[in-house]
Amino acid sequence: MAELQPGDDAPDFTVLDQSGSPVSLSDFKGRKVLLYFYPKADTSGCIAQSCALRDISDQIGDTVILGVSPDKPAKQAKFDTKYGLGFPLLADEDHAVSLAYDVWREKSMYGKKYMGILRSAFLIDEDGRIAQAWYKVSPADTATNLLRSL
Repeated sequence: MAELQPGDDAPDFTVLDQSGSPVSLSDFKGRKVLLYFYPKADTSGCIAQSCALRDISDQIGDTVILGVSPDKPAKQAKFDTKYGLGFPLLADEDHAVSLAYDVWREKSMYGKKYMGILRSAFLIDEDGRIAQAWYKVSPADTATNLLRSL
């Protein structure tokens, strides 16, 4: 699959959030959405990335923040509660959303290959198109990139 580029239609999806409620990208038509993918709830990089987004949420106007990882809704709920994130965390347990955004990739650690999330973020415009795509983004840059793009 090819990486998404600015101007591409953002793939729609429906998955459960941390409270077990279904969330679709199309629910937010007419608003900007930051859709960010992180490998695993409550790990150091994911904490830094998510908390940085929480900390700028009062500076982004009507823009919606949606976090996505393969974790189950219950784990997402604990992550949200522990850090007071306050935005939807989506459970992509079957990797369908990650595959649609081309962020489910082969990774390597200590010589062992495995499949996992390539930390990435996408700014989606009010019409459901990709405005910005940041593949392999660092946890520290996600919030900065969003503020710079708005």
